Amino acid sequence: MTRSLDDDLHLLRQRILRMGGMVEEATANATAALTQRRPELARRVLEADDAIDMVELDVDEECLRILALHQPVASDLRYITAVLKINNDLERIGDLACNVAERAIDLSTRDPLVLPMQFERMTEIVRAMLHDALDALVSRNAELARDVCARDREVNAIHRENFAILQECMKGDVETVERCVDLLSASRQLERMADQTTNIAEDVVFLVEGLVIRHRKAQQRAQAGETDRARL
Repeated sequence: MTRSLDDDLHLLRQRILRMGGMVEEATANATAALTQRRPELARRVLEADDAIDMVELDVDEECLRILALHQPVASDLRYITAVLKINNDLERIGDLACNVAERAIDLSTRDPLVLPMQFERMTEIVRAMLHDALDALVSRNAELARDVCARDREVNAIHRENFAILQECMKGDVETVERCVDLLSASRQLERMADQTTNIAEDVVFLVEGLVIRHRKAQQRAQAGETDRARL
């Protein structure tokens, strides 16, 4: 018996939430492995990556099947479009969590560097952003999604501070270079995880309100430039 569109959308919601839960767990384990020097958690992240990839394929296939079979319109079409993009972002976050896990394993084999970096705060924000982005998707809460987007600025600021601190450390002691490079890479991966999570939040706003807020700041700057030139 052919399932109805509502039944298929319900199944799709279950699958994207399963994907979100797996990626959220990978993110939590990778960040804990980094900040707590727990390589066993890092290995768990690497082992789970294939399962995340398989679920991503399942979600993509389900979206395409629904599009072909039901030819949805209006809000249903917007939901499927958003899920396709969110699914890709979640898979990318899973890959970035693996990168963090690899750096965590490398760092766990060396003496820690005592530096005034905010990795605990950075990982806390990234985990909370992802959790809230997924909550916003479930509840279709555009306000919460916008709040997630706003938090990306703090992650970017911490990453810039980490870069400056590690740069000075490498200049002062060549023996720290390998560890500093690993820490800088981990910081960069976390910053990119926040960017991907911001993409998810932006897609939730699109889903709920039909508004594309991605690149809006760039558009506003471009429009302001056009206005200034017109005044000249």
